[in-house]
Amino acid sequence: MAVKARRYFVFLIGLFINALGISFITKANLGTSPISSIPYTLSLYFPLTLGQFTIAFSVLLIVLQIAILRSRFEKIQLLQIPVSVLFGYFIDFTMELLFFVAPQNYPAKIVSLFIGCLILGFGVYTEVLANVVMLPGEGFVKAFCTAFHKEFGKIKVCFDATLSISAAVISLILFHHLEGVREGTIISALLIGTIASFYGRKLYFLDGMLFGAKEAAEEEPAEDSSGLVITIAREYGSGGHEIGKALAQKLGMAFYDRNLIDLTAKESGLSREFIEKNEQSVKNPILQQVISQFYAYSGDDMPPMDRLFLAEWKVISEVAAKGNCVIVGRCADVILRQRPHTVRFFIHAPEDFREAHAAASYGLTKEQAALKIREVNEERAKHYKKYTGGTWESAENYHLSIDSALCGIDGTVDVLYRFIKDMEK
Repeated sequence: MAVKARRYFVFLIGLFINALGISFITKANLGTSPISSIPYTLSLYFPLTLGQFTIAFSVLLIVLQIAILRSRFEKIQLLQIPVSVLFGYFIDFTMELLFFVAPQNYPAKIVSLFIGCLILGFGVYTEVLANVVMLPGEGFVKAFCTAFHKEFGKIKVCFDATLSISAAVISLILFHHLEGVREGTIISALLIGTIASFYGRKLYFLDGMLFGAKEAAEEEPAEDSSGLVITIAREYGSGGHEIGKALAQKLGMAFYDRNLIDLTAKESGLSREFIEKNEQSVKNPILQQVISQFYAYSGDDMPPMDRLFLAEWKVISEVAAKGNCVIVGRCADVILRQRPHTVRFFIHAPEDFREAHAAASYGLTKEQAALKIREVNEERAKHYKKYTGGTWESAENYHLSIDSALCGIDGTVDVLYRFIKDMEK
């Protein structure tokens, strides 16, 4: 009970910090945050305050959550009603508290805006840290995603954009020019999630410090990890898949490559098609980064790409725990770096060899093979960098890096086989 009380206390602190951040951003006079854009625009024309309009708008979002979820609406989320009332009063109080913040020139306004973003980002982090109830804005997005099976990050982007555009339309109707929606609205939308995520990474220890260690799930008996595991990273077209499969057969080991997709789908709940398309690659990294930062508002949710990588990490760890297997790709060399009895290989080859091999193996023209090789290897390198922080092609990551063109596919299998046998001696 004491832990729950602490969580609600931390949530109230976060709620106040949220209000302070919104007020600071609003005082910068470059627009306000997307969630406050409609209430703020209305408050500039009608006699009600920003806080009062915030309460009314929040209640509307709660009603919409109930309408969307119906019986699936959790009764605990009714706490959003008193939270919304308190949040509205906090906003009005902090607007009065910051009476002295009235930047006159543009640089001062920008500074005030960034200070407000830092404050609001910390408020969002604190709210998520408390993990008791969502604010109506995030609650509505969560409800929509639950009802229609959508990704939180993408819907959050659409939701914020819809609020900002709606506020702009209201402003044009009421004032015949833009009021309350400016560049600060866009800047805060793009920054706050990133800032909240930064606090989460740097202050990771606060969860345990404030609320105690989470109860560990009942652990399964540890499996024997004395068996040999071989990981093979490979350039596209170098024959890494064939080499790994032949080596596994020669050593009498299990072989894992594309069959890891089915295991990961079962573990993650993601579709096989999604995994096949997105594993070992980072498509549209800038767009992914923009969308990913909005997951800072969601609590337990995480971007699908991160969920995919963590699921593959678990699957690879589980198959390695059984020992005596060959695993191709998927950052297995890093995932199993601390595991004893693990040997890491990297297969590469000159460009002309890779082009010829890819063309023959996959029925491609030389031009198609060259393009495919470039695209796939770039994606693998970006994926490796994003999730491990290392350089995919760097020889220091592996026990042996070998050019498959020197001896051919079969010859390379023989070299690796002899390497393993000599190592075992």
